[in-house]
Amino acid sequence: MSTCAKVSRDLAEPLAGTAATARTWLLVEQPGPWGADALTSSHLDPMLGRALEQAAEGTGVRIALIRRPGRHADCHTVAERQVYAAHTTPGNVWLRNATTSDPEQLLTLDFAELGRGLPATFDTTLDGRPHTGDPLALVCTNGKRDRCCALLGRPLAAELAASGVRGAWEVTHLGGHRFSPTLLVLPFGYAYGRAEAHAVKEVLQGVREGRVVTEGCRGGSAWDRPGQAAELAVRTAACVDAAGALSVVRTEGEAPRWEVTIAHTDGRHWLVTVAQGASSPPRAESCGSALGSPARMDVTAVRELSPTAAMRPATR
Repeated sequence: MSTCAKVSRDLAEPLAGTAATARTWLLVEQPGPWGADALTSSHLDPMLGRALEQAAEGTGVRIALIRRPGRHADCHTVAERQVYAAHTTPGNVWLRNATTSDPEQLLTLDFAELGRGLPATFDTTLDGRPHTGDPLALVCTNGKRDRCCALLGRPLAAELAASGVRGAWEVTHLGGHRFSPTLLVLPFGYAYGRAEAHAVKEVLQGVREGRVVTEGCRGGSAWDRPGQAAELAVRTAACVDAAGALSVVRTEGEAPRWEVTIAHTDGRHWLVTVAQGASSPPRAESCGSALGSPARMDVTAVRELSPTAAMRPATR
């Protein structure tokens, strides 16, 4: 029986506009096994995991568990955990790290501030500091959510770590099992699908140079899915690779059609038409699920705007 990832690849299902949406990511180290809902089904206290989910709800913060690639002892105690917070909105991109021996401290974070891109609560609560090491390469490996994430994600994470990628981590869930191996790169917050080690290294080199590699990219997590597809389309059409150059400034319409305005820091604007379609033929969105027609984001037009047209008031 074919896996959902193989079927998606064989059908050439498009990747653009499929990334998880989060302005801010909060990553908490938790070795050992993960269940399908990792925050409440790992060796992290499930009551704490549930409280963290509730605290982050509606704030624009997405919480995930991370662990180093490789085998882990099935131990219930962790002396000290690595914690990262990253904000991914262009113009205010940052990545900070801290360690904690008491994960209950995380409940005292101001999640609304984190979601707005303000790092002070992370710094004062956890003694956080700017991350000065390599960019983070987070590979989804949670086989309890979908077997493709374990079958394809874990070997990729192990290969990256073995080849010297110091920022390689396994992560609990990035969405889109059928695009495995899936990858999130921080601090810029772009997600990738069907990732291979050589391509990941090119992506990470781009991050070090302040560039976004669009090959295999699912989109930037700071934007909703129409915005992700539109921003990638402008990058391709206008040959823009600078990481912070483009922003989604206006999205008008509703499913199945949107008009998305993309702005460049140099003053240029584009109007991008995005249509939501249904993938065919039917396929499973994850292994073992019923056949369906996953939504896809198709860019049907990219038009550069005159300065006057670009000055219209923003609406949502």
